[in-house]
Amino acid sequence: METLSAQKSHGGVQGVYRHVSVSCACPMTFAVYVPPLPENKKAPVLWYLSGLTCTHANVMDKGEYRAAAAKYGIILVAPDTSPRGENVPDEPDNWQFGCGAGFYLDATQPPFASHYRMESYILDDLPALVAAHFPVDPTRQGIFGHSMGGHGALTLALKHPDRFKTCSAFAPITQPMTADWSKGALAKYLGSDEASWRAYDATALIEDGKRFPEFLVDQGTADPFLDNGLRPWLLEEACAKANIPLTLNMREGYDHSYHFVSTFMAEHVAWHAARLG
Repeated sequence: METLSAQKSHGGVQGVYRHVSVSCACPMTFAVYVPPLPENKKAPVLWYLSGLTCTHANVMDKGEYRAAAAKYGIILVAPDTSPRGENVPDEPDNWQFGCGAGFYLDATQPPFASHYRMESYILDDLPALVAAHFPVDPTRQGIFGHSMGGHGALTLALKHPDRFKTCSAFAPITQPMTADWSKGALAKYLGSDEASWRAYDATALIEDGKRFPEFLVDQGTADPFLDNGLRPWLLEEACAKANIPLTLNMREGYDHSYHFVSTFMAEHVAWHAARLG
């Protein structure tokens, strides 16, 4: 693991690192904030998954999470959103697919299957590396994210409730199988058989019997993607039918930007901290 930068912040350290991922078959960059901790003390870890077109830098620069993470003693890890590099297949003119748009799945279709394995990266490669280099307590893990990252957080939590004890999201894509800005990507990554898409759709996973203790979701009412891409009412309906507790906050006048995310970031970190201990 290579350290690209490390700065003191709120008594802790905000670092950016790079390593070679086995799952994605390329170098990957990620950010980790470690709060001030007593010597030899392990801390809960909160995984933050970013949205379309983003890298680790978006939340690190604009998410305003460090004060809350320091206050509650939470380590926060922000991975990249996709594999990158000269040999990674891409559609540079399509912001909804390819680099910056990994959708936190393991692609099965060539040529994407050789690199676009973000689910395995988030579940296997990166946790092993983080556990080896940072004082994380693997028994206390939470996950959250924004937009495409909210989709990833919901699906990973539903499939791995033994790993992730808490899950929240900002403006998640709740039903990517039918959303305008995700169904095309699922077809290219996973093929034309929509049955295989269900493993990466929160509402479908709930319909298929997956469960999680509770979710917290914040959504802006002025979000331009609300009606065609995000549709939180679909998650609300699925959770209601499955008796999964969901706190859905519709935030009046907020859009899809990090102005929205940063406004409620501290509330989300506190919510996770109260449940992770």
